[in-house]
Amino acid sequence: MRGLDWLNFFLADVQTGVGPFLAIYLAGYLWNEERVGLALMVGGIAGILTQTPAGALVDRLRSKRALIASGIIGLALGAVMIAFMPTFWPVMSAQFFIGGTSSIFGPAICAVSLGVVGRAAFDIRQGRNQTFNSAGNVTAAVSMGLLGYFVSNRSIFFFVLVLALPTMLALLLIRPAEIDYETARGADDGGNVRKAESVWVLFRDRPLVIFLVCAVMFHFANAAMLPLLGEMLAKGHGRSSMMFMSACVVTTQLVITVLSSWSGRKAVLWGRKPLLLVAFGVLPIRGVLYTLTANTGALVAIQILDGVAAGIFGVVSVLVIADLTRGSGRFNITLGAIGTAVGIGASFSQVIAGSMVHHFGSKAGFLFLASVASAAFGVLYFFMPETLDKRFQNPTNNASIL
Repeated sequence: MRGLDWLNFFLADVQTGVGPFLAIYLAGYLWNEERVGLALMVGGIAGILTQTPAGALVDRLRSKRALIASGIIGLALGAVMIAFMPTFWPVMSAQFFIGGTSSIFGPAICAVSLGVVGRAAFDIRQGRNQTFNSAGNVTAAVSMGLLGYFVSNRSIFFFVLVLALPTMLALLLIRPAEIDYETARGADDGGNVRKAESVWVLFRDRPLVIFLVCAVMFHFANAAMLPLLGEMLAKGHGRSSMMFMSACVVTTQLVITVLSSWSGRKAVLWGRKPLLLVAFGVLPIRGVLYTLTANTGALVAIQILDGVAAGIFGVVSVLVIADLTRGSGRFNITLGAIGTAVGIGASFSQVIAGSMVHHFGSKAGFLFLASVASAAFGVLYFFMPETLDKRFQNPTNNASIL
């Protein structure tokens, strides 16, 4: 249990270094919005190509820890490559490598968590995972903002390499014998798995398809907002832009840290859909607010809404997939397949929104993303059913397990 806590914490540190700070780093080397968007899109495409195979591997292989370790090594090597060679082709290659290896983390950590605590406590465990992940993001954002301001933007990527060591040590704290293999891949409460099915058979399930559409639209609207804000902050602020981005990330992650455990508990009592409606509802508001002010403090404060959306969606989306794949033995590959579709939306979001900002200005880009977010809210509200089956829930016992 402690190993899972610290793995989520340190892994967030590692991923933060090659995430939102990349746009500012590349802008410092005179990359324009289109080229930055393209670099971010390449990482997304790599994730698209590897998400579903990664989920299949997690379902099939017993050695979940080895998969996670390979992803950590991949992130560290990619970060070093970007630090030493911030030119077009090396950055594109590193982004492809980073995106490919990062796709392992989502399904693998969810599988380990489900295998360790069982389905009865998975709601609360997923909230705890997100809490430690967000706490790690806060720590990383503050550290990297200070490094970018007082040392150099490049030092952030060396910091990623250093953080890979405690991440690996946390991984070793998780004992393989305590991960139940059948439960980790989506067995029902009796430990039973139906006859193996292709993941595409699962997508004949109408609620799963509707949720897939909602998730893709959510990430299309959300993925480009923070990088576009980072590029906007980078103009005219010089070295202080890293501090501003750090403040944005910290604001978001503090809210996620507070909301994640709460979301896991309330998802048992209220159901999944009410919480998802809150997450989807704040996203278009955030996009519009970005167009109404250029004040740095106000732009940072708007990130509170990002934290609300991400804190709820990050926890509840996994629970919805677990509900819809109960007993199938295809939990992780379904998680990966949905991750693939979401990656498509997020990747095209980066390049399309970046192109719009380049040609029409930042307001047009943010309003476009807000309109997509509004459409996603409508699809969720009118077509998505509740997935929680309260016959399988026992909140009192869930809390005692953890």
